Amino acid sequence: MRLPAALTVPGDTLAGAAAAGWPLGRRTYALPVASACLYWAGMALNDYADRELDAVERPERPIPSGRVRPGEALALAAGLTAAGVAVAGAAGGRRSAGTATALAAAVWGYDLVLKPTPLGPPGMAATRALDVLLGAGPRPRAAALPAAAMAVHTLGVTTLSRGEVHGGSRATAGTALAATATAALLAASPVHRGAGRRVHEPTVAATALFATRFASAVGAAQARAASDPRADTVRSATGAGIHGMIPLQAALIARTGALAPAAVLLAATPVAAAASKVVSPT
Repeated sequence: MRLPAALTVPGDTLAGAAAAGWPLGRRTYALPVASACLYWAGMALNDYADRELDAVERPERPIPSGRVRPGEALALAAGLTAAGVAVAGAAGGRRSAGTATALAAAVWGYDLVLKPTPLGPPGMAATRALDVLLGAGPRPRAAALPAAAMAVHTLGVTTLSRGEVHGGSRATAGTALAATATAALLAASPVHRGAGRRVHEPTVAATALFATRFASAVGAAQARAASDPRADTVRSATGAGIHGMIPLQAALIARTGALAPAAVLLAATPVAAAASKVVSPT
């Protein structure tokens, strides 16, 4: 399940909740658990769906190496999916359960159907957008901007990741770099507070800092891939794109004025980077 990669998930629902004004109150903090369950389900399902390809390209993975049987991976994916929907329903009622069900359907659709097709990257982008909307509870429209930012970045990362084994292309890496820039601009855009209401300077400064950190770290790796799109360079850029989701989420949360949750979330970045040295996120 590549457990460390799940550290990039909690910020999705928190960004959605912050944009919607934290409509579920303290119950919001159960939603990252639901997201992590669905994310891990997708990871297990991914290895199940790719077991024949992995036997050729990545024989060291759990299923082709014989450490895990295909049926075990499929059962784990199903159990985690059910757990994710159940936790979402307990936290946010029918609306959240419905969004979690749609997210689960997108995850299964991506892994079993869309992944090898041209619709694969948009399908993965849709899962991230739905994850953000899960956090918004009954106010999904309020979370449209953070959902779009996460979807655009995910689209670029997923498109680039297709060159992890055999190498990519300068055009693909350039597209990912453009997606990163777009996501950073969305995250740094001001929140419209209405007449007579100002956005405080610390909020603007923190948002700009987090968005810049995201764009610089991810953009530098993608620029290297654009210059030299070998498989190892593409893998490095893909990993940077995955880890970069955390400062992007922090920026999206900070722009609403919720600086403390944004700072706590950002603290997970070095933890994720250290953990990825033990278990690859890709």
